[in-house]
Amino acid sequence: MEIVNIDAETFEKMLSKFENFASRMECLCRLHGNSDIKEWLDNQDVCQLLNISKRTLQTLRDNGTLAYTQISHKIYYKPEDVEKILPLIEEKHKQAKYRGKRL
Repeated sequence: MEIVNIDAETFEKMLSKFENFASRMECLCRLHGNSDIKEWLDNQDVCQLLNISKRTLQTLRDNGTLAYTQISHKIYYKPEDVEKILPLIEEKHKQAKYRGKRL
């Protein structure tokens, strides 16, 4: 890893330009943002809909069973992707109930 030294004035200029860029991006997102994002589900929504724990949801993401999108450290799921795995989750609930466990 290479270490680069810059003077304080240059750093402040870079920081100012970055803040300006971030501000413009936020403005553009508000103006032209994806209106469908309101229809997306977050972790809590999916856990409640599927009656599963956060850890089970993490496993579904990790093994590729459930597609997701991450925006600024927040994870979102398309409702149609959640619907696709519904039969799988129902089957796992049946198996867990038979064994006396919970997902």
